[in-house]
Amino acid sequence: SYRRPQTKKNSFKLIAYVDTMSEGEKPTFDWMPEGSEALADGEYDAIVMGTGLKECVLSGLLSVNGLKVLHVDRNNYYGADCASLNLTNLYAKFEAGEVPSYLGANRDYNVDLIPKLIMACGDLTKMLLHSKVTRYLEFKSIDGSYVYKGGKILKVPATPEEALKSSLMGLFEKRRFRKFLIYVDQYVPDKPDTHEGKDLTTMTMRELYTSFGLVEATHEFISHAMCLKTDDTHLDQPAAPTVKELQCYCYSLARYGTSPYIYPIYGLGGLPEGFSRLCAIHGGTFMLNRDVDEITFDGDGKANGIKCGNELARAKIIIGDPSYFPRDKVRPTGKVARSICFLNHPIANTGDKESVQIIIPGPQVGRKNDIFVCSVSNAHAVSAKGVYIAIVSTLMEGDDPNQELSHGLALLGNILQSFTTVANTYEPASDGSADNCFISASFDGSSHFENDVQDMLSLYKRVTGKELDMNINADSVEADY
Repeated sequence: SYRRPQTKKNSFKLIAYVDTMSEGEKPTFDWMPEGSEALADGEYDAIVMGTGLKECVLSGLLSVNGLKVLHVDRNNYYGADCASLNLTNLYAKFEAGEVPSYLGANRDYNVDLIPKLIMACGDLTKMLLHSKVTRYLEFKSIDGSYVYKGGKILKVPATPEEALKSSLMGLFEKRRFRKFLIYVDQYVPDKPDTHEGKDLTTMTMRELYTSFGLVEATHEFISHAMCLKTDDTHLDQPAAPTVKELQCYCYSLARYGTSPYIYPIYGLGGLPEGFSRLCAIHGGTFMLNRDVDEITFDGDGKANGIKCGNELARAKIIIGDPSYFPRDKVRPTGKVARSICFLNHPIANTGDKESVQIIIPGPQVGRKNDIFVCSVSNAHAVSAKGVYIAIVSTLMEGDDPNQELSHGLALLGNILQSFTTVANTYEPASDGSADNCFISASFDGSSHFENDVQDMLSLYKRVTGKELDMNINADSVEADY
């Protein structure tokens, strides 16, 4: 059956409908083996497998560029691994039995399986504005951004004024930090008079910190809680990219004042749905509940189509998440542990805020990788009133997910119900130029999209051969193709 996404007024949810094409109308092609049939129209410019966010962004952008796109998913809902589920579907997925009555009405829940926050002025926001997918979504800022230090949850300062009030540092360190932020704020790469004699293309981030007299503890919270680095490898690399990320954080914070993050009303499921609608508006065909049995290849080893039962479709571009491709096309990158927790209270020591982000730098708890905690609630229309959804995630370093997440879970207090998963993560084994297999990387263990957006941009360039124009101002409301 054909399924094309439609928008239901005031719900931001996509409804699939069946397009009634009779069997006699199916096209035939010379390349089709005897006994097989065309899948949908049979021939396309691009076939996209999986309706995760990355795949939906690609199908939306490609269809806008005039390509004929077929988009299939083995599930009967949009979002794949990053879908938003109601209570019934969530409990069914985790085989958790009956939904307890104290959680309230099923319709009040949109629980994200891979919950992540959006940087208000980051690249994902630019993508949403650039494609006008924002027309189908409504966003609300996250109430607070925090960092874990010395056993305490502390607010992250990102303005010179906040720095002077912060308990993260002593008096003299505050002054040095304030001077550092002023430097970062005025720094423009192509204006040497803003560089103060520092070449950030060769100076490392560690050297930049040290040049302002900042101590290692300050390096840690700036890098992990503001630049959103997940480990310390960047410290010995050129400072320019990290400074750009810090500028994005500060600019995003200034945009809304409470935190640098925004989050969609009704959860993240609206993001892939919005890009799916963009694709459909420009002629894309969607087929849900349709598993891909095989990716077909020509004699030169280049992917040229997919097979679903006895139905075939062909295209020169085959895009998808790692789960749709043979194992030799991807390589493992690790495991991510995530725990979705229902609470009946806000997270302690955050000022009773209805939505927060807390970053636990790995070195603070004897780990290499950071632990991420985010909490959302009825304020974002993802749960019933009085119920908070907190998510703890990290890249695993051992074998016990509960142990890996323990420092984050300890911040939550009493937990009504939790759902813990361990996901194997993968990346493409090649860039796709040799075999026409353009594969997205698995979502990382962070609670924000910044690293994943870079994968989307890389995927777009690999498919089209061109950089996606990201020069749009994230404050713009007039952006369009």
